[in-house]
Amino acid sequence: MTELYLFRTDLRLADNPGLLAHAQADSLLCVYCWPSSPPWCNLTGVGAQRERFLQESLQALHEELRALGQGLLVLKTDPRIAVVQLVQQFAITRVGTSATPGYYEEQQLRSIMERLEVPLEIYAGNTLFEERQLPGELKSLPRQFTPFKKQLEVVTVSAPLPAPRQLPRPPKSVRFRAQPVSNALPHPTFPVRGGSDEGQRRLRHWMVERRGVVDYKQTRNYLDGLDGSSVLSPWLATGALSVRQVAQQLFAFEEEDLSNGSTRWLFQELLWREFFYWRAMADGAHLFRLAGILGKKQLRTFEARDFARWCQGDTDCPLVNALMHQLVASGWMTNRGRQIAASYLVNEFNHDWRYGAAFFEKYLIDYDVGSNYGNWQYIAGVGTDPRGGRHFNQNRQAQLYDPHGLFTAKWNGDQPKQPRYINDAADCPLDKRDA
Repeated sequence: MTELYLFRTDLRLADNPGLLAHAQADSLLCVYCWPSSPPWCNLTGVGAQRERFLQESLQALHEELRALGQGLLVLKTDPRIAVVQLVQQFAITRVGTSATPGYYEEQQLRSIMERLEVPLEIYAGNTLFEERQLPGELKSLPRQFTPFKKQLEVVTVSAPLPAPRQLPRPPKSVRFRAQPVSNALPHPTFPVRGGSDEGQRRLRHWMVERRGVVDYKQTRNYLDGLDGSSVLSPWLATGALSVRQVAQQLFAFEEEDLSNGSTRWLFQELLWREFFYWRAMADGAHLFRLAGILGKKQLRTFEARDFARWCQGDTDCPLVNALMHQLVASGWMTNRGRQIAASYLVNEFNHDWRYGAAFFEKYLIDYDVGSNYGNWQYIAGVGTDPRGGRHFNQNRQAQLYDPHGLFTAKWNGDQPKQPRYINDAADCPLDKRDA
């Protein structure tokens, strides 16, 4: 009997319950379908750094699978078509995949289920807790973080599952093709590469060797590079690292080395990620609506020239300009930077927040649907913020987080390029700009 496992946001062997569930098959076909979403808020495709990081993650997973006599079949075909065709071609008897939030992703799975004549089983996603451990059903999930945190911070996080020691062979007629190599190189200010080994290396280096977690609460708002925050989110987003692996390393550090406010703050950040994951599962299409999960009507606009200026880092705020230049060039922006940039688009330009969220989706190498859209709703006041949104004083933010202007100067925030306004609302100027 031949089975198929569809990788999505779980590009790892260890702590992968779905893959383990197929480890006893007679034959196993491991598949990944390159993400392809319809045009959304004037944007299509992915940025160069996000594409590069994903390609590296897929190649690393293929090498890990190859060491077990397997391989990863990467297709540029919509999974609604690819999975059905593969099931027929190889007489697949069972299909499995991991859960991941997102309305579009959910619709894809439903469509696959309707077309298949064999079982499609969905396994636990990249979360700290299983759905059964949540306080009540998804529909009754708290809409704000604090009650969610209070209910779950006392729940035991299960230990990560081991990686399979062996896997069934793939069907004999499968030919694994070499992954294309991206023309993009890691940006010098953010030299991270995809894959589980790289994620584990970063986790050990930052937490154990450098002991960066000891003062994480004080440094997490740094705006640049690998200096302040944990920078584990790119590997968590692709699933090259499981969040339970990070939690396990954190708990070991607290037991063997030190437990303080900073280590607890990192666990709180993992809970924030958990909160946005389950909220995305519960909210469905409401996560992408202008009125958000609250159904809160707002008078927002889409002004093409303002959006173009924000995208290009061509606003009247040098710090925002620098942050946008950093994002497009490196694929990265710290959480504090994202809040500052988002507040400017939403509050200074009174812009529809979804366009900013879509822009981040295109360029962030750690793009995660729940965290990205949940945080944008938070800033816009249509999501989980009990204060009804956040409006940052840009001068004050610059004084706090770039008091000497070093970050702004490094990323040319004071020297925006001459604006090139959008002529067509379906055309984003950064698609043509040399980042």
